[in-house]
Order: sequence, then structure tokens, then C-alpha cells
Amino acid sequence: MKNKQKFKKTLIYILIFFIIFLILFIIINRYQYKNYIINTNRKISGIVSKLEEFYPYLNEQDIIETLNSEDDYEGSIFKKYGIDINNDSIILKNNKVYNKFLIINIMLIVISFLTLIYIFIKYNTKKDKELNKITKYIKEINRRNYSLKIDELSEDELSILKNEIYKTTVMLKEGAINSLNDKKNLKNSLVDISHQLKTPLTSILVMLDNLIDDPNMDNNIKEEFILDIKREVVNINFLVQSLLKLSKFDANTIIFKKENVLVKDVLKETIKNLTYLCDLKNIKINVIGDNDIFINVDFKWQVEAITNIVKNSIEHSNINTNITITYEKNNVYTNIIIEDNGCGISNKDLPHIFKRFYKSENSLDDSVGVGLALAKSIIEKDNGSIYVKSSKKGTIFEIKYFNV
Repeated sequence: MKNKQKFKKTLIYILIFFIIFLILFIIINRYQYKNYIINTNRKISGIVSKLEEFYPYLNEQDIIETLNSEDDYEGSIFKKYGIDINNDSIILKNNKVYNKFLIINIMLIVISFLTLIYIFIKYNTKKDKELNKITKYIKEINRRNYSLKIDELSEDELSILKNEIYKTTVMLKEGAINSLNDKKNLKNSLVDISHQLKTPLTSILVMLDNLIDDPNMDNNIKEEFILDIKREVVNINFLVQSLLKLSKFDANTIIFKKENVLVKDVLKETIKNLTYLCDLKNIKINVIGDNDIFINVDFKWQVEAITNIVKNSIEHSNINTNITITYEKNNVYTNIIIEDNGCGISNKDLPHIFKRFYKSENSLDDSVGVGLALAKSIIEKDNGSIYVKSSKKGTIFEIKYFNV
């Protein structure tokens, strides 16, 4: 805004200058014309006085009519004095007046012209300085110096360009920071993945070595080793599949196919996926809600998200208990609440349970800590949000799908 005000002020100065120039030019020309009138009238008055003196019979009215007559006279009488009435003034003083005002007019024009050149040069010099600053900004950006700051807020062309460069600088800086953070996150993720894979792979290798080194091993022990190996392979497969899905969410390459689906159908498919786990701990899942409630989501992905949440509840629930899932809809969102009767989540673990590879103090030994992180990513991708609260009596997960 500052530069725009300066530009307007410059235009006002130029306008004022031209007005002053025009006024001075009119005044000077008026003064010049007045001098011509005074000189001419005085000389004519002198001539008329002489004529009246030598020719008293002349009529004043005739003299005035002759002076105001529109008839042209050749002025041959003045030729013998070397005066050309078409190019020279009969009154010599008028020539001096003309020359004097000619010099004044030339000086006025020259001063005006120089003033305009000065204004033009000053304005362009300022523009050149601004362009040099912009060039330096761009050079610094090319050197990966993103610490530049352009505080100037204005609306002329160069300032708009500077502001756009500033925006680009901010985006590049954010990109550089995000790239660095991504590298750090990737490094941490690789460390976490390595750690998660190291334990089951080591366990598998040890059991395989035992099987190879002892061909005569008891069949019951062999069967236990094979089942343990299968369990570890299943865990590794779950980890790899979950990480692949999370990486797709990070890369924003997953496209959800949204449709209106019944909540009861999503929960029915979820419970079907977890039947074997419920049977192992004799846990019953109770579903309470209106059968006609719809949500606009991707059916397949939401089944996976809720499956991960309910699976977590089952794993932390006591044997022979119930898990209750209730759902309802209002004008703003559809609410799904999953409540278990497990050991609960400690206050120190509660803020971190949706982080990747995070394992709370009550987590199972074979937990990899990606199920809840994946569930959160899926729900938020589908215009939803998830919350959790817990106590020693159990944990409550609340999912809200906002109406669209």
C-alpha cells in the first residue's frame, strides 16, 4: 500500500507541475500581450497628438475609425525606413519585449523539460533498485537461502511481484523443511520397521535352526515350533501390509469410492472379520442402533478401520466380557461408539496411541503398533474424526462421520 500511495503522490506532483506550468505560461503570455498593447497604444497616441497639432481640422472620429478599420494597408511608407510590416514590428520596443519573453518562454520550457526528466529518472532509478533487490532475492533463493523476508505490503506491479516471490520463498522453505522432516521420519520409520521385523525374524531363525539341527525332535515340539513360525509370519505379513497402506496414505495415492452404506452392514462385516478372536476369548459384541442409518464413505476401507479398532478392544478386553457398539445420527454427524471392559489405557499412553509403532504398557508382545494409526488415517480421509477416553474399567473409542 505504501508504494501505491507514493505512485499516486508522484502523479499528483506531475499534475500540479503541469497546472503551475500552464498558469505561468498564460501569465507570461498575458503580460507580454499587455506590454505590446501599452507600447503600441502609446506610440499611436503620440502620432495622433502630432496629427492634431499639425492638422487641427482632422476629425477624431475619423482617426478612431481608421485605427479600428479592418482594411489592410500595404505599409509602403515604412519600406523606405527598412521596416517590413509583415515580419517586423513598427515599434522597435516591441521587438525588445518579444526577445525578452522569448527567452523567458524558452527557459520555462527547458526547466519544465528538465523537471520531467528528473522525475522520470528518479522514478526509474527507484524501479531499478527494486528490480536489483528482486534479482538478489532470486539469487539467494537459488542458493537455498529461504530465510528472506519481504515485509513490504503494496499494490504496484513490482511490489506484487515481490510479494509473489515471498510466497514462493515461504513455500520453498516449507518444502525444504518438510523434505528434511520427511527424511527424518523415513529414517525413524526404517529404524522402527527394522526393530519390528528383527524380533520375529530372529525368533523364526532360531526355531528353524532347532528344527534343522535336531531331525529327531519330538513331533509335539516340532508342531509347536511350526505354529509359532506361522504366527510370526502372519504378524510380519500384517506389519508389511499395514505399512504399505500407510505409505499410500502418506503419498495421497488412495482414491476413496464413496457411497451411501448402512452402518449396520459395516459393523456386520467388521464382526465377521473378528469372529475367531472373539471365540478365543469368549467375547460377545453387542450392536445397538437404527438399521436405517447411512454414512457416505468407502465401505471397504471403513470396514478395515473399524476392524482395527474393535480388534484392539478385543485384545485388551478380559475373557468372557462384552464389547458394545452403539451408533446414532443427528443433523451434523453420525456417531459410532465402541466400548470395551478391558484394562484401560494409562494417561501417559493415551495421547500417543494413534502414533505409528507406539506400544502402550498394556500392549501385547506381538503387537506392532500400526493398527490404530492406520484406522485414524482411513477415518480422517473419509471426512471423519476419532476420539478416545479410557479408565481402569475400560476404553471408549468414538468415531464421528460428518454429514455431507
